[in-house]
Amino acid sequence: MFFSIVIPTYNRQPILAKCLWALEHQRLTPDSGIQGYEVVVVDDGSTDATIDWMTQEAHQLPHVRLVQQQHQGPAAARNLGVAHAKGDTIIFIDSDLVVTDRFLLAHARGLQQGYRDLGSDRLFTYGAVINTCNFEQPTSASYKVTDFSNAYFATGNVAIARHWLETAGLFDTEFQLYGWEDLELGVRLKKLGLRLIKCPDAVGYHWHPPFSLEEVPALIDREIQRGRMGVVFYRKHPTWNVRMMIQMTILHRMLWGLLSLGGLLNERTLAPLLSWLIRRGKSQLALEIARIFLNWYNVQGVYSAYANLPHHR
Repeated sequence: MFFSIVIPTYNRQPILAKCLWALEHQRLTPDSGIQGYEVVVVDDGSTDATIDWMTQEAHQLPHVRLVQQQHQGPAAARNLGVAHAKGDTIIFIDSDLVVTDRFLLAHARGLQQGYRDLGSDRLFTYGAVINTCNFEQPTSASYKVTDFSNAYFATGNVAIARHWLETAGLFDTEFQLYGWEDLELGVRLKKLGLRLIKCPDAVGYHWHPPFSLEEVPALIDREIQRGRMGVVFYRKHPTWNVRMMIQMTILHRMLWGLLSLGGLLNERTLAPLLSWLIRRGKSQLALEIARIFLNWYNVQGVYSAYANLPHHR
């Protein structure tokens, strides 16, 4: 198999550098079945130093190819990456993910074992994602309960035969804002009968800066976007499972309404507590508390977008 690792990126040059260095230093064995690999970076209209850095470091990154597009979002970027890919097997990761040196080997072994067990390639492997705030040594983080994901198909760390992506129709570019484009493709892959194979040895460390009050407005905006894109998801697949995923149920409305006291516990009223926790080095706990009002904004965004659908006007 020949791997094409497709990575969309937008204004993430410092962590993208760590991501690409890690992919350049993969340990492959003669019996791995890996004939080769490439890294297709799709720049989604970055305005930082991404392009300059990649141009300057090209000689140090022999596996990397750069593709550029105007800012259209991750769905369009991943589709463009697949179009430019040479491989028969696609691996999707995000540009803020730093992998181990046995990352490709683990995915290859997981795929090969799945082929033997199922007698076909109607499957994909899903690697582990560990969240970390440690920029200097992201791979030093340990697995936490909050790192668990029950998503069926998520592009943070997944490997799949290229032809299944093309059969399913790739990513829907109507998802131009934040969220759901990968899970929506997952619904179509599931209808094709693809099996999810957990691949815990294919570890990626998802870096994000420690939570701060300065990022709260951006996080709120992201949750509202996710709510809007959730309704796009539901419009395409109007099922109860999708309603549960996007939090468009009376249960979610009551839960986050109760926990936020109908929105009274918000970014303003909780700011003193969050600031106090951050000053004491408990930024992760502060983020978990902030999720109370972030989820409330998400649910509000879902119902607002749903109310604006043509049949509701």
